[in-house]
Amino acid sequence: LANNVIGPEGASKVAEALAGNKTLQRLSLANNKIGDEGARKVAEALRVNQTLPLVFLRNNNIGDEGAGALADALRVNQALQHMNLHSNNIGDEGAGKLADALAVNKTLQQIDLHNNPLTESAKKVVHSVQTSAKMLV
Repeated sequence: LANNVIGPEGASKVAEALAGNKTLQRLSLANNKIGDEGARKVAEALRVNQTLPLVFLRNNNIGDEGAGALADALRVNQALQHMNLHSNNIGDEGAGKLADALAVNKTLQQIDLHNNPLTESAKKVVHSVQTSAKMLV
């Protein structure tokens, strides 16, 4: 589903399907302009979907609000292993929320935050978080 510019409305429809799905192994919504609203919808689905291991949300203009919703989902999701948030608009606040969620989540192995507007001090904080997951910044 990558590169289709589905926007928040399309993300909402995908999230509805994802919530009840038990077989999907990879979801790529990269380059779809879903923004914070779409990220919130995906996060709602990730709170209940306990089978999806890979999600790609690269280049979607997701900001701190969307990152916060995804962080809340990571606190309860026990299936996700990789989350790609490369090239979004996640700042220090959103990265901090994601890092805090990783203290609780024990299944996520990698989260990619490359090419987001993080300050150097935020990058140091993210790197100092001792979890089993690798946060790439």
